[in-house]
Amino acid sequence: MENRCPQAGASADLGALLQAVYQRLYAAYGPQRWWPGETPFEVVVGAILTQAAAWTNVEKAMGRLKTKGALSPRAIREMPHKRLAELVRSSGYFNAKARKLQAFCQHLGDRYDDSLDRLFAQDAPTLRNELLALYGVGEETADSIILYAAGKPAFVIDAYTRRIITRAGLHPQNESYGDYQALFTAHLPVDVALYNEYHALLVRHGKDTCLKSKPRCESCCLAELCQYAQEQRGAR
Repeated sequence: MENRCPQAGASADLGALLQAVYQRLYAAYGPQRWWPGETPFEVVVGAILTQAAAWTNVEKAMGRLKTKGALSPRAIREMPHKRLAELVRSSGYFNAKARKLQAFCQHLGDRYDDSLDRLFAQDAPTLRNELLALYGVGEETADSIILYAAGKPAFVIDAYTRRIITRAGLHPQNESYGDYQALFTAHLPVDVALYNEYHALLVRHGKDTCLKSKPRCESCCLAELCQYAQEQRGAR
């Protein structure tokens, strides 16, 4: 069944609707000040460790890396895999994530002498292609690194964003990562600060209100804009 919001027919209307969603989220939650991480390298590590993991568990892993003096490209690259996996165990899939971290750090050392500044000096599309070529870096991880570590424009699409946009009735015809991303990038200004805050607000809303099961539509700041909320209200 077609599940698109009727306002989404015109590009200008869709842009205005996405802006309205942002304004309501911002009014409800305020600035989120993302990404959690003290340095760009910590953001990179966090972006890899947070794959299929709660951020609280990622924080534990990063805390252990920091305590052991292992939160640097060289330390991660040279550490025995088994030891690194144990340090990041709390993030889940720890053996795979240890390999991913070491693959990134090996590439950073081989190509850029451990300089993130040199890696991030590329334009966003070139940087994205390079990141996607690395072991264990998918689209969401690459875009998180580009936006939050490199400070370049890339709208991050995650499960929270898909859920909220789908329930609102705004999801694209083809539900690929790129189609969801284009929904935002084609209708919003190219603005790093906006992309940063918008994604963070969507995550907050997905955690607090638009839950995977039993969403709290009665207290949702987007209820008037959301097809799902309107349908639930009509069913009562």
